[in-house]
Amino acid sequence: MRNLICRLTGRRNESQPPAQPTRRQLLRPWQIRERCFNVRRRGLDPAEIRTFLHQVADELTVAQTALRAVQEENVRIKNALRSWQSAQSANRLYR
Repeated sequence: MRNLICRLTGRRNESQPPAQPTRRQLLRPWQIRERCFNVRRRGLDPAEIRTFLHQVADELTVAQTALRAVQEENVRIKNALRSWQSAQSANRLYR
């Protein structure tokens, strides 16, 4: 409900400090999409900010998906290397 009010008024909840990502915490696309900014009298256009945040969130989604794929490939290659090394070591014992 707070998020809906925040989106309708264009303001974030002042009682909660803005969440700052830590080194271990990854910034998620939904966090970018749900971010609210203070509306000022002569501030930035909220529609432009929202459009930009959606573009950033989409790019972040693509980057995190690619990273996940690379990490899975890395695990697969490491496992294949371990298997190959085990087979090579077993062949040396029986020569």
